[in-house]
Amino acid sequence: MYEWTKDNLNTPPTHNEHRIIRATEADSGEYRCKGRRDSYSSTRWSDVITLTVSSNSPKAELRADDRDIPVGGSVTLTCSVKPSSSGWKYFWYGGEKTSEPLSSQLSAGPIRVSEGGVYWCRGGRGDPVYYTEYSDPVTIYKKVPNKAVVTLQPNWSEIFRGERITLRCEIKDGGDTEWEYEWRTTSSEKPLNQNELSIRSVSASHSGVYRCKGRKKREKSPTDWSDSFILTVSDKAQSVLTVSPSWLSAGASVTLNCRVKDQSAGWRFYWYKTVPDPSDNFYSYELLPGSSSGTEQDSYIVDGQTHTAGYVCRAGRGDPVFYTDYSQPQFVWSADFHSSASLTVSPDRAQHFTSDSVSLSCEGNSTEWRVRKLSPENRYLSDCSTWGTKTGSTCKIKTNWLSDAVYWCESGSGEFSNSVNITIQNKNMILLSPARPVTEGDSVSLSCKLRAQKNVSIVFFYHNEKVIQSDTRWELNISAVSKSDEGFYKCQHSGQESAQSWMSVQAVSRPEHSSFPVLLIVGLICGIVLILLLLLLYRYRTSKYTCFKRPIQSESSNTDQNEAQCSTYDSLLHDTCFKRPIQSESSNTDQNEARCSTYDSPQHGDVCLYETIKHSEDSEHVAGGSQDVTYSSIKLKHFGKRRKQHTPEERSVYSDVRTGAADDSLLYAQVFSHDKGKKKKKKKGRSAPAAADETFYSEVKPGSSLGL
Repeated sequence: MYEWTKDNLNTPPTHNEHRIIRATEADSGEYRCKGRRDSYSSTRWSDVITLTVSSNSPKAELRADDRDIPVGGSVTLTCSVKPSSSGWKYFWYGGEKTSEPLSSQLSAGPIRVSEGGVYWCRGGRGDPVYYTEYSDPVTIYKKVPNKAVVTLQPNWSEIFRGERITLRCEIKDGGDTEWEYEWRTTSSEKPLNQNELSIRSVSASHSGVYRCKGRKKREKSPTDWSDSFILTVSDKAQSVLTVSPSWLSAGASVTLNCRVKDQSAGWRFYWYKTVPDPSDNFYSYELLPGSSSGTEQDSYIVDGQTHTAGYVCRAGRGDPVFYTDYSQPQFVWSADFHSSASLTVSPDRAQHFTSDSVSLSCEGNSTEWRVRKLSPENRYLSDCSTWGTKTGSTCKIKTNWLSDAVYWCESGSGEFSNSVNITIQNKNMILLSPARPVTEGDSVSLSCKLRAQKNVSIVFFYHNEKVIQSDTRWELNISAVSKSDEGFYKCQHSGQESAQSWMSVQAVSRPEHSSFPVLLIVGLICGIVLILLLLLLYRYRTSKYTCFKRPIQSESSNTDQNEAQCSTYDSLLHDTCFKRPIQSESSNTDQNEARCSTYDSPQHGDVCLYETIKHSEDSEHVAGGSQDVTYSSIKLKHFGKRRKQHTPEERSVYSDVRTGAADDSLLYAQVFSHDKGKKKKKKKGRSAPAAADETFYSEVKPGSSLGL
């Protein structure tokens, strides 16, 4: 027999089982039992069992390891009862709650499904089975094969703080399907369910991993998650400028190169010239020509730069344009002086001991100046207040500091002076060389200087690392410096060596002549010469065809007539052609002499004389037209000098001689007039005839033609 005990148990059972058909909250409590063999002997009471009956019906809970079934895969569904207790088995349902279970068999553990849809479950135990309430439904989606991809616009390999970017979720082969989007990211950004994520000013907090997927609006079928896209936001972009060459030479151009630190794509480059402002320690910038919209090329060439100048650059990309910071100023130096701004060094040399007193003075068209210094090694730019003492426009260098730097002046009107390279050192020997350029053709003296007393020994002078003088002289003298003497110099003595210094040689400035005035002058000269030639040709043609014809009759003529004829010929100018018919009838000696005197009349000029000599008895044949003709070509040449006159031009004298012969034979005569030797001295009171100084040669060539 058995005995049960419970606080509120009115009729304890006597069997070994205590069955409660429908438990209620009242059945909750502590239960124990013992066995009794008779009225006097029994076992001890058992341990207490506490029964708790909940007022609420238990409910199943359904969980899925993924709501999206991958293409060709499945997901796991797990059902449990809350509050947790043992003995449960689970029933699985798909579709509506009133539908039959997916399996007639109960499942004690999770199941896997490969089809999308709505799923729920409930637990059951006991006999007859006691069921829990249904779980909440879980919707499982079967993924579509479309692939989601995260893209970056603009597609740059590196993004800098402050730029504007857009992350976009793209569905490959998505067609016209309407999609919903979902994002996951490890950054601080909380993307909306849209296909684009725009960030106006990106910062380091936006760095991280971004993933997305798409889901069809109607079917709710998703794509798989995209591959991870890693966004790294760098600090503010920096531009770096280099210039070449560092020192200007005559006619050389300056090349600027700009790059963005941690180089990436999409940049356009902007180029500026620095403008000094002594009122503060900074520069203002002026855009160089052609760079207002930026250049695609990362280089820029400056032509015609002759003075010291500073340049900066920056880069920009995107819309609106995102600009990098300006680069550090870079300088191209010129040693050439110009009146508006100049720098002088006292003493005028490139190297100094640390014990020396060195002053830099600025001069030009300004009352406000600052002296700048740049060390090529550390690229540190500073002014006089850092390394010297300024008084007015003069800066005295503190030479107790070792230095190898370039110095120049900047005016209040925004101009740069010439630049000088000054070395201050604590060596025992320095080279004394001009700090400023020397002019081509000037004499130059370079010398070695020791801190201590110098002794007599060999001193070596080097030009571009080649020994050019080695003797006991401490000076190197160049009497007339040329461009080939430009270069680096140093000296060496007793194992000690000075630093090297650059000596610049400035070419002698020659005025530049424009080719236009030269061409204009040449054109004018050619035009004048052409006009003169045309006038001469015109005179020649006029003189050739201007002839005087007079008949010389065969009848006896007195001497007065002949003299009249001679006087007529004497009055004619040079280059005048005479044509007269001379008839072969008897002519007296006076006539011949008259003619001779007539031909003697032209002086030192070339005279073309045309004569037509006719026999009177052949006048009929002349009228008929067929006559024999003799041509005579006479060239007058003068040798020696009678007076200070130009040599006359040669002229040919043709004589047209017509005879009565019927044959066609021609007779040509060439008569040359030469001055032979010097003219004899005149005896006092006497003058030699003019004809005595000339000898005439006649060469007759029968049958030859002159082509007339």
